[in-house]
Amino acid sequence: MKITAIKGMSDILPPESSVWRGVEEKVRQIFDSFGFEEIRTPIVEPTELFVRSVGETSAIVEKEMYTFEDKKGVSLTLRPEGTAPVVRAYIENGLQAKYPVAKLCYFGPMFRYEQPQKGRSRQFFQIGAELLGAESPMADAEMLILLKNIFSGLGIEDVRFEINSLGCAVCRPKYLEAIHGFMKGKEKKFCDDCQKRAKKNPLRILDCKKEPCRELTEAVSTISDFWCEACRKHYREVRGLLLAGHVPFKENTRIVRGLDYYCRTAFEVLCDRLGAQNAVAAGGRYDGLVKDLGGPDIPGVGFAIGMERLTLLAPLIHDSRPTIHEPMFFALLGSEAEQAALSVIQELREKSLRVESAYGGSLKSQLRRADKLKAKWVVILGENEVKKGVAIVKNMHDGKQNEILMGRLVGELSK
Repeated sequence: MKITAIKGMSDILPPESSVWRGVEEKVRQIFDSFGFEEIRTPIVEPTELFVRSVGETSAIVEKEMYTFEDKKGVSLTLRPEGTAPVVRAYIENGLQAKYPVAKLCYFGPMFRYEQPQKGRSRQFFQIGAELLGAESPMADAEMLILLKNIFSGLGIEDVRFEINSLGCAVCRPKYLEAIHGFMKGKEKKFCDDCQKRAKKNPLRILDCKKEPCRELTEAVSTISDFWCEACRKHYREVRGLLLAGHVPFKENTRIVRGLDYYCRTAFEVLCDRLGAQNAVAAGGRYDGLVKDLGGPDIPGVGFAIGMERLTLLAPLIHDSRPTIHEPMFFALLGSEAEQAALSVIQELREKSLRVESAYGGSLKSQLRRADKLKAKWVVILGENEVKKGVAIVKNMHDGKQNEILMGRLVGELSK
């Protein structure tokens, strides 16, 4: 019986994998220009990390996590998102002592048990960035400017930025009370999930994707009516900095984000070409998260980009694939030829040149392989050439060929 991949978990095959690599390389360059350094966290984390950070009432914790017990009965979870692991590593390794402002980025797979569809998988990949230690609105704006540079750098211009402020521990409780008041007497009109979530975090009803619930919440007051003066000032400054940084944006009071740790600035990056699942990136500020996870009271702001959705924009990012030089092909006939050529091949590869061979076969079959790989130059080496200390170098474009001394081969091919 044939073994297939797990539902919602896909192979990334050539040539798509070259698009992924090209995107990652371009994004790394942009991260470097903003001073972000890469962090790599484990794929498996203690379940408690996500329950405490993402929130018990979040859809992720309630329904979507891949959770299991290890051989000692400890509850572990495949990471469903990247921020909490980065913050855990930041606290555990005392990075706040080394970096007053830590700028960390990551690339890697996340796991959520949800219904697979276009742009949404059970194993999905994210590119993310976290800026820890800065409370200033400038940090919020810089993260959005960083996102803008990433999309522009990849040639993707048809995205739009939407922003909101979720308030803080001072003003948000009053808004939650208002939502409670609004729901009073209407509870049974909401879905079961909203009824449960409203008891612990009523803000979550605004994040419900079911149309009846969305229609009901249209009448809820906007959170901007409840901002304290500090939140109002912070949001006003973020908007001013985005205008100064030439980031076009729309204000959207319905953005609440699906994770409990967000406060103040929240944002999404959308692209209508993706259809219903149109969010390519999202993030926001999470000033209480480090403290909630046992660290010092340090502010933070970050974002994550969905790699699958990014690559669905392939018509625009196709040219971001790394340039791969036409390969040189070594047609080697016999073990003596293979031994004679190996040091030459190694020297060429050390010069970052692409060199291919066929690992045996007739000269005709090897030349067919070279043609399939679109090699311009083929080095032919057999028993006679080894004895003479030469190699035949053939130009596959015009069919011309010349003998070159083995000692001069690296220099000639490097040209």
